[in-house]
Amino acid sequence: MPASAPDPHRARLRIGAPLAALALALGFLLALGDDYALRLLALSGLVATTALGYQLVFGHAGAISLFQGAAFGLGAYASALIARALTSELLLTIPAAMLTAGFAALLIAPALRRLGAHAFALATLAGAEILRLVAVNWESVTGGANGVAGIPPATLVGVELPRGLALALLAWGLFALAVFGVRWFTRGPFALGLALMREAPLAAEASGIDAPRRRLALFVLSAAIGGAAGALHPFTLGTVSPEVMEIGLLITALVVTVIGGSRRPAGAVLAALLIVHLPEWLRGFEEFYLILFGALLLATVLFAPEGLVDALEERLPFRRRVPALPAATQATVALQPADRGPLLEIEGIEKRFGGVTALAGVTLALAPGEILGIIGPNGSGKTTLLNIVGGQARADAGSLRFLGRDISRLPPHRRAQAGIARSFQTPPVVPGLSALDSVAAVAPGFGTQALQEARSRGLALLEFLDLAARAQEPMTALSPGQARLVDLARALMLRPRLLLLDEPAAGLADAERAELGTALRRLADQGTALIVVEHDVEFLIPLADRLACLEAGRLIALGPPAAVRGNPAVQAAYFGAAAA
Repeated sequence: MPASAPDPHRARLRIGAPLAALALALGFLLALGDDYALRLLALSGLVATTALGYQLVFGHAGAISLFQGAAFGLGAYASALIARALTSELLLTIPAAMLTAGFAALLIAPALRRLGAHAFALATLAGAEILRLVAVNWESVTGGANGVAGIPPATLVGVELPRGLALALLAWGLFALAVFGVRWFTRGPFALGLALMREAPLAAEASGIDAPRRRLALFVLSAAIGGAAGALHPFTLGTVSPEVMEIGLLITALVVTVIGGSRRPAGAVLAALLIVHLPEWLRGFEEFYLILFGALLLATVLFAPEGLVDALEERLPFRRRVPALPAATQATVALQPADRGPLLEIEGIEKRFGGVTALAGVTLALAPGEILGIIGPNGSGKTTLLNIVGGQARADAGSLRFLGRDISRLPPHRRAQAGIARSFQTPPVVPGLSALDSVAAVAPGFGTQALQEARSRGLALLEFLDLAARAQEPMTALSPGQARLVDLARALMLRPRLLLLDEPAAGLADAERAELGTALRRLADQGTALIVVEHDVEFLIPLADRLACLEAGRLIALGPPAAVRGNPAVQAAYFGAAAA
């Protein structure tokens, strides 16, 4: 596809910034009436900032955290106590509030590292409740149920800021600063990796992405942003009480995130203004206003499940051209150089699933640049062996050595970082990502420069696999065979010394299979070893240096492809079974 060609799927115009500006302008028009209205506007800015932080862990990391309200409350208490005891200078109170909330999140982070979705949510809720009880019962510091009162007005570089318009502007200014900070994390390969982590966690781990570490880093950053929003709360209302740490604010942040869009800063603006102001606009309905408020929120969720901003953008007729593709050079495809000695040593590997033996004492060795094909009937243990080498499963007995190092207990992402990459029988498809970005997602780094470098290398790999013409196509538009090639390119982004391939030729036309075989041979010639699990022996025989056949978890033949194919035991176990 030429560099200047438009995306055939006509990517939607991103109107986040204009929509945010419009929402703010409307907010000011609605709020300039009196001090109470200005206070609501300030509170909506703090809610938007809190929700922006919550988007990191909920929208980008895909985790349900119930800690954001506690982070806001910690920031509020820290700011109020410092203001009353030392100074109300915001250049001190806001960083102190961020550090307090972030440190509290960091303290509980180790306990969250390996927890699944529901356990993660419950653990963060428990942490938030413990902090609320501390605020209620530590009366000598927090004032207990009465809270902290007598808070002096906020100052900024020594200038006192009166409540009203000044604090409203400051609240939204803080939101703008938070947006700039969040954008650094949510642009570049890191953000693409988060999408892969959310939608295809196994592929993310196999690509060297430490998903628990990324999730916890965003959890701590989310709490720090919530603490920054909480820092302005005492100056807005003049007091802080344990109510600020109750579940109400958390629910508000969650609702704003869902209503506005889980990864859209403009959605946080629009939804925060609506959530804070809508109850006031509906008070004329007297006792029915809460029912009407709930009905409107429910309707929004039903008719705009992806959020208000995405729903509005979907209906706009404007389109934009896709940015030009980066330059790609063949040099960026260069892989790891070959090493002397065994690359991979598999010694006596055993694996059982309940009473079923999947692998029974499998022993193999692999040299740099060698292609080992693995065949066998269904259920013979082929994919299980790949999973054990890749780290997706752990052997019950035996050992694995890679470059002389025992890797038997390393998690998948550590093995990927060490130089073991793999593709999957069912390739990961991340909705919303193009083929090129699906490849670039495994690269390290933040920001647009790192993204350009990742895309440049990704495009070179797609060219290497003769798929560059589909680089800007969404993954959902690719055929199964093309998706497999994109998955292979993703694995090659790691510059692996060992590449594990599970049914790479499935779904490919004859010409595509021939091109794939040529590409794999070129990889081996550059020093990359390959283990290829494949049902099609005709694809493996001209490609593999050696062939291994498994039956019921046992290695029954190993050697040159022609010799293994002619082995009577292989004929009976595999070819005869296939014919039957």
